[in-house]
Amino acid sequence: MNKWTLILLLLTIFFSHVCAYKILVAFAYPGKSHSILGEGYVRHLLDAGHEVTYLTAIPYKKSHPNLRQIVAEGVIDKFEFSKSLDFQKVISNEVDLKDMYTMYRTMMIIANRSITHENLQNFLLDTNERFDLVVSEWLYHHMFSGFAAIYNCPYVWSSSMEPHPIVLSLIDEVGNPAYFPDHMSPVSPPFTFSERIGELWNVLYLYRVIWSLKDFEQQTYLDSFGPAAAKRGITLPPLEEVKYNASMILGNSHISSGEAQRLPINYVPIAGYHIQDEVPPLPENLQKVLDSAPHGVIYFSMGTMMKSSTMPMELKRDFLKIFSQLKQTVIWKLEEELTDIPKNVHMVQWAPQPSILAHPNCKLFVTHGGLLSTTETLHYGVPIIGIPLFADQFINVLRGVRKGFALQVDLGYDTPAKLKVAIDEILSNPKYAKKVKELSYIYHRRENKPGKTLVHWIEHVIETNGAPHLRSPALHVPLYQKLFLDLLALILLAVIVVVRMAKILIGSLTKTEVKKKRS
Repeated sequence: MNKWTLILLLLTIFFSHVCAYKILVAFAYPGKSHSILGEGYVRHLLDAGHEVTYLTAIPYKKSHPNLRQIVAEGVIDKFEFSKSLDFQKVISNEVDLKDMYTMYRTMMIIANRSITHENLQNFLLDTNERFDLVVSEWLYHHMFSGFAAIYNCPYVWSSSMEPHPIVLSLIDEVGNPAYFPDHMSPVSPPFTFSERIGELWNVLYLYRVIWSLKDFEQQTYLDSFGPAAAKRGITLPPLEEVKYNASMILGNSHISSGEAQRLPINYVPIAGYHIQDEVPPLPENLQKVLDSAPHGVIYFSMGTMMKSSTMPMELKRDFLKIFSQLKQTVIWKLEEELTDIPKNVHMVQWAPQPSILAHPNCKLFVTHGGLLSTTETLHYGVPIIGIPLFADQFINVLRGVRKGFALQVDLGYDTPAKLKVAIDEILSNPKYAKKVKELSYIYHRRENKPGKTLVHWIEHVIETNGAPHLRSPALHVPLYQKLFLDLLALILLAVIVVVRMAKILIGSLTKTEVKKKRS
């Protein structure tokens, strides 16, 4: 090694140390798909040389000298909401996974349990802790904004969904319901008259839910962060104030899968940041299955939230019967073992999804329509059949159908028969594969890879002391002013005054005429 190479190496080490920031990443929701998103932040920030403290319920498996993990162990075991994530209950309509009041309240309870966990409280009560920035997940609650209040630093919201009216209100204003659908709505613009009314009602209903839970969320916020604030001798600001202090939102979204919506400058789409640049190698058994499939492979996975083991046995047997009629090989992720498996079906309890989708022999993805799965199918250019279950999965699949790379099959006991029809359609009609390739091109044609965009904006927020120049003035404008209700009131008042004056004048002139006639 010559002296110039040594000097360059030393300078690189020096500047990487100087520019390293201490960042807190809070993704404590006990769901595998959300931990994948949290791990994406961790991976990219570590690669950029920063020190990361990761608050999670599911530990990141890769160790790193700049990574510290605070694990809320046992939160998953107390996760009552998971009992609702049951195929049998959804099919029989025993649970309503579209009940937003229950969804918001449940997520607040889970967040409170995570923050009040002994490990997280010990971490919060350490007054020596300091951070340059907090990245906190927004998932139907605003609790994690409290970390920024405790550490007196800027914070960035991370949204796991496509942009929707309520989440945008945290940094700008609610999207116009005349063309901006809620994330639970199975509609896409342009809306009919009844759909516009429905979307307006959705926004009003969600604000009613948030208002009705405001006191509950404020109290859980105080329970969670109050002891840490007291230990530091600071007054904890109201949650209603803190939740609007975010510098920006980094959203798990992209135009290739979403809509061309008007977005504020401090909302940055970074969908795909969780996908590694280099495709991880497949396990030997799956590599062999994919390589030796003469008619291609259909990959079937219903995600991680709702376990396929809760699916009625009758339904699983019907799926196997349908798959046995196909010439394609089927890889089915199922968290249990079944007997009498057709020769063309391979069951796996865990599947490296990106690696499977990246294989050229993967011809079709049958999915629940989660946004991670939708993003991955666009990343690798594989058409899908969506069987949505809850939350944003319905609109994700609907958008795929309208964009031309997906078909939708609803969940029920007749799903396998309908799935067979959809499989035959997609595999026999090249338009679906062609369309997903076109959208995959759009997905990849960005100024920067999403991981680099993520790091850039996080560093930008830190280096500009919270990026106040990005904050929208809409946050400080009351609703009545946005709607010009004060102007409307002034116009109405002026009209009333003019009409009354006209009546008085006409009345006076009439009286005068009457007097003249009498005289």
